[in-house]
Amino acid sequence: MYENEQEVIEILKRHKIDVVSTLPCEKIGTLLQLVATERAFCHVGMNREENGVGVSAGVYIANGKPLMIIQSTGLGNSINAIMSLTVTYKLPLPIIASWRGIYKEKIAAQEPLGKAMPKLLDALGLKYTLIDAPTAIGLIEDVIQDAFANERPHIALISPKTWESEARNEVLHQKCSRSYDLNYKTEFRAPEMRRYEAIKIIAEYLKEEAVISNIGVPSKELYAAKDRDLNFYMLGSLGQASPIGLGVALKTQRETIVLDGDGSLQMSNILPIVADKKPANFTIVCLDNGTWGSTGDQPTPYADMDLTAMGAGVENTEKVQTKEELLYRLEHLYDGPGPRFLHVMVKPGNVPAVANINLRAEELKSRFRAAITYR
Repeated sequence: MYENEQEVIEILKRHKIDVVSTLPCEKIGTLLQLVATERAFCHVGMNREENGVGVSAGVYIANGKPLMIIQSTGLGNSINAIMSLTVTYKLPLPIIASWRGIYKEKIAAQEPLGKAMPKLLDALGLKYTLIDAPTAIGLIEDVIQDAFANERPHIALISPKTWESEARNEVLHQKCSRSYDLNYKTEFRAPEMRRYEAIKIIAEYLKEEAVISNIGVPSKELYAAKDRDLNFYMLGSLGQASPIGLGVALKTQRETIVLDGDGSLQMSNILPIVADKKPANFTIVCLDNGTWGSTGDQPTPYADMDLTAMGAGVENTEKVQTKEELLYRLEHLYDGPGPRFLHVMVKPGNVPAVANINLRAEELKSRFRAAITYR
């Protein structure tokens, strides 16, 4: 029983896939349970498909081999991240997608996108392979090989009729009983630093850490402050800085720091995943200016990001509101294990005339992958 699902697991192991990001689909429940219990993989249960794209990107630039398992509706959700991150940087990403809306579909909402999916992928120039029978399961091997050989996304669209057995419905994980003792009191003061000043201070403390910086002006400011091969500058994909950093941290023992923003973190909702995976070598620095800084300082929804991180389950959090506090926290950053969340309050506004990053996406990918290999 479950021979087809087990065949998929064996294919993934044969190709040394080491990090598998998933989101649920009732049509592939057995496969997802097998992935979650297979010790050969680091399984990352996601809350958004776009975050899986970011985590997979981080895994690859840290010299790992990622794969995603999602349903076709989730593929639709993640299209922009795939195009602006995976395609732009020429990253391999094999995706196993349960193809909904085309075979004995009981949910009408699955049909419009499901039926249009091949034409949509054609229009985007994304490589895909249709699998509609148990005898075609082996084509997943070709999907993986092509994705890594040509550094591109390749989607296996798998019809539900491929699976001979009903999905298992065992409950593999239940939330454990837990207790909280939180007495949280804070005061927001008028920020003293601009984001660029905070980034320059952080840059002076960098040694052997891998750093992922948020898109737009923050990346340009880090580039101006201290360019280094271990900096990965994002040229697109808003919301994916911390997912990429999480992927890097899962694949290396090197300390990994993300320079993210309050709007980007609210968009990604990656913090519960970070808390769940608990990478001890991972730090998120949230540079909170209360605005969408790269697009004209439109205000972001109000949120105390420090408290948000705590609520997500990140235990090591600190709020910083002055230069002196930032310097102190950086000096003691590694006193405790990660994941760490450093909430840095900064003024809105960008430093004028910061130069553009004079590196193409492929160059950034290649030099980062080479640098992270060596200590």
